[in-house]
Amino acid sequence: MNLRPLHDRVIVKRIESETTTASGIVIPDNAAEKPDQGEVLAVGPGKKNDKGDLIALNMKVGDRVLFGKYSGQTVKVNGDELLVMKEDDLFAVVEK
Repeated sequence: MNLRPLHDRVIVKRIESETTTASGIVIPDNAAEKPDQGEVLAVGPGKKNDKGDLIALNMKVGDRVLFGKYSGQTVKVNGDELLVMKEDDLFAVVEK
């Protein structure tokens, strides 16, 4: 099954956080927080403004993005847990 986001939505896969701190302390799974970074897997065509013109999204497939811990709707596709969210739910694109 493939997902194609509609309008101003994006499909994001969470990037797992480190389970060990810089000092070597291991963080157990139940104490670890959900990561708030992810990789954009698919981007919708954009949103229409009041005049009916299509406004493209400000990100592309492969971008690393920041979002809130509880943003988006979780869906499972082929065993992977993905997030479907609006562009407004994203805080920033991480530049390398």
